[in-house]
Amino acid sequence: MVPFTKKVSALEIIQSKIHTPETLLKTLAVWRFKSQKIVFTNGCFDVLHRGHIDYLAKASDLGGKLIIGLNSDASIRLLNKGNSRPLQDEHSRAMILASLNFVNGVILFEDATPRYLINFLQPNVLVKGADYDANETDPQSKKYIVGSDTVKALGGEVKTIEFLEGFSTTNIENKIKGM
Repeated sequence: MVPFTKKVSALEIIQSKIHTPETLLKTLAVWRFKSQKIVFTNGCFDVLHRGHIDYLAKASDLGGKLIIGLNSDASIRLLNKGNSRPLQDEHSRAMILASLNFVNGVILFEDATPRYLINFLQPNVLVKGADYDANETDPQSKKYIVGSDTVKALGGEVKTIEFLEGFSTTNIENKIKGM
């Protein structure tokens, strides 16, 4: 006779993808034991749109597990994106991202950049949009990818992905405002 097992709800699956540093460290250990290639990207993902989906799906295709470093509400305010941002709170944004089937983990970070998080996670692949340059080595350059030095020093890859033209949170915000 097979013992009764509780069915895990869809909501529980989504919530299990949202990590603290401690829970993500355990998950990373399992993934690494299974030789999974870990991909990391980060962003605000304030209003998830088609451009985000295209970008994240392509990032996911670069490895076995995709982790998103999500700017906390306080972190977004450090970036001076305007008084109206973030439009959605960090917990809502994390839940939305975690609901995507190709996203394996979401972790919030409080700083203006994910440098500490990248050093902590040590991903195999670091991904940013093509407005950055994977070969830029000057940290003062706007095209420099924070954490690229760490990833490259560990033998990892730094990749950029072209944005889908015409899709941005700013465009959506302006459309809502009637601009």
